[in-house]
Amino acid sequence: MKDETSSGPIEKILPTTNEEEMKNLMKELDREQAYREHTCWRQYITLIISVIFVCFQLYATLSGTITAQILRATHLSFVQLLAFLLFPASKKLPRNTLPLYDVILGLTGAACWMYIVINFDSLVRRSGSNTTLDVIIGIIGILILFESCRRIVGFPIMIIAAVFVIYAFTGKYLPGFLHHRGYSLQRVVCHLFYNTEGIMGTPIGACSTFIFLFILFGALLEKTGIGQFFIDVCNAIAGGASGGPAKVAVLSSALLGTVSGSSVSNTVGSGSFTIPMMKKLGYKGEFAGAVEASASTGGQLMPPIMGAAAFLMAESLGMPYITIVKAAIVPALLYFTGIFITVHLEAKKLGLKGLPREELPRFLPLFLRKGYMILPLIVIIWFLCAGKTAVFAALMGIIACVVIGIAVSLVDLAKGRRPTFGGKDIIDVMCAAARNIISVAIACGMAGIIIGIVTLTGLGLKLGAGLVSLAHGKLFLTLIFTMVASIILGMGAPTTANYLITSTITAGAIIQLGVFPLAAHMFAFYFGIIADVTPPVALAAIAGAAIARAKPMRTAVNATKLAIGAFIIPYMFVYNPQMLMIDASAGTLLFIVLTAIIGMFGISVSLEGYGFGFTGILHGSGKNHALTVSLDVIERVLFAVAGILCVIPESKSDVIGLAMMAVLIVYQIVVKKITGKRR
Repeated sequence: MKDETSSGPIEKILPTTNEEEMKNLMKELDREQAYREHTCWRQYITLIISVIFVCFQLYATLSGTITAQILRATHLSFVQLLAFLLFPASKKLPRNTLPLYDVILGLTGAACWMYIVINFDSLVRRSGSNTTLDVIIGIIGILILFESCRRIVGFPIMIIAAVFVIYAFTGKYLPGFLHHRGYSLQRVVCHLFYNTEGIMGTPIGACSTFIFLFILFGALLEKTGIGQFFIDVCNAIAGGASGGPAKVAVLSSALLGTVSGSSVSNTVGSGSFTIPMMKKLGYKGEFAGAVEASASTGGQLMPPIMGAAAFLMAESLGMPYITIVKAAIVPALLYFTGIFITVHLEAKKLGLKGLPREELPRFLPLFLRKGYMILPLIVIIWFLCAGKTAVFAALMGIIACVVIGIAVSLVDLAKGRRPTFGGKDIIDVMCAAARNIISVAIACGMAGIIIGIVTLTGLGLKLGAGLVSLAHGKLFLTLIFTMVASIILGMGAPTTANYLITSTITAGAIIQLGVFPLAAHMFAFYFGIIADVTPPVALAAIAGAAIARAKPMRTAVNATKLAIGAFIIPYMFVYNPQMLMIDASAGTLLFIVLTAIIGMFGISVSLEGYGFGFTGILHGSGKNHALTVSLDVIERVLFAVAGILCVIPESKSDVIGLAMMAVLIVYQIVVKKITGKRR
């Protein structure tokens, strides 16, 4: 379905990018992209397995006749087999070979889960009195899951899961709130491997149903070329504005976040276009890389997909999926608004112009030519708003993608062109979906281990009580500790694993202090995600720095500054859950949003030291820049205070903040008018 025959004016101004270099960068920073690219007969083996996997998943969804445990075990069986066929033991190993030990590991891992499928009835009958063979199979299956996690998801979640398993055996020797009576090897293994409170728990249940469908839907959308369409649309809207490419990066990352599941992939994918354009316009490399990294990371906060976290959140909280989507809208918009304002101020401060309008695509012709690409997204949103389940909405979206692809191909044939969507494209989509689900499923399985130990030992309440006790029962201190813990736990972890870890370990502490469960889970999720731009790990910022040929830590610091909204917004919705559309009237929600935007403006002005030609201290001018102006220290502090008062969800603070902001702006305008020039 990808339109390969047309080219827009924007292609003439896009810098040349080394596709192989971008691919290598993604493989280096994003474990999910470091898969083998098989040739010869090996590619047909993985292709056949992937197609069978997808067909099984579609049959299971459409028929609804497969028992939950059998579906989850079969799902894990396919995942384990493909994990070792596609992902090498180390990034340094060649990706065009398939060692015998990986074949053995893959087949063994798959066989362990198929053992449950084949012996399901007898396992149910002897539940609680498992045999020695059951325990051995369970141990092997768990160890192989750990190895696949090391390869694909990374060490953070693997180490945390290992610590929890060790705790199950050693808790009887620990003092204080960590003490428990201890559990035998058989009890722990069978609880984790055969029980629906362990590996085959809620996360894998979600992964094997609607998460898989949405990943298949995302693979179909990617085949349509929707990513490039989003970039073209954003260029048409904002490319000609001040600092156009930076604003395009913000807007396109927000749109791509609706279908993508990786901060690093977002950064590399759209950043290969936007970062060179930003540098060419006059942005410093560190700032250009930071803009793309912070915006791409924010894509994981943008509904409806949220890196698959929305589905898991809905399952964990027992809430309708549409409730999670609605709750995420306002915080995500505020986050991107904060970045957009900062980018605009930076462009004004440096005197950067937009791209020439004649070299940009025109919105209406572009939309008329390629607007059909967003119809599947509209279909999904329509059915979700109509109260249908996420599974039904995803199926309708998939059908819409296929129907549109066939229709476009028929038009191509009628015009004598080669069809842009055919059988090979469907196979490619199936292979991509099967490959993309692997990391999600493994992360869900490892999270199942953590959750399984928590339910077995009662550790969840103990951890929550420990954090609350450390904060002496003060909500704000508990939020600070939870924020730090979530950032640390989220470093280097993919979105799905990120949410599962942070929500399991930290969200309970906030809930104990009376915070709405949805607000608590969103709080942990936000700070886990923002770890992608927070030093020292900051994988998204490192990816942006690599493309921009900039210093990684400076880029990470700039990205953290740009993403300041993500450090403020979670506190806002914890103290005022109406921002999450919980018992909120339209008028109240509108007031909250407006004051928050004004507050973000004040904070951005303070961080940038510039605000729409406000008076300030003369610093000189650059070769291609207009006069650079900055506010003095006192003005920056006052703008920061006014901004923070506006974002605090209380009427008194809002009034004081708005009054301060008005006085500061009037002061700037009056001084400028009186002096007749910038200081």
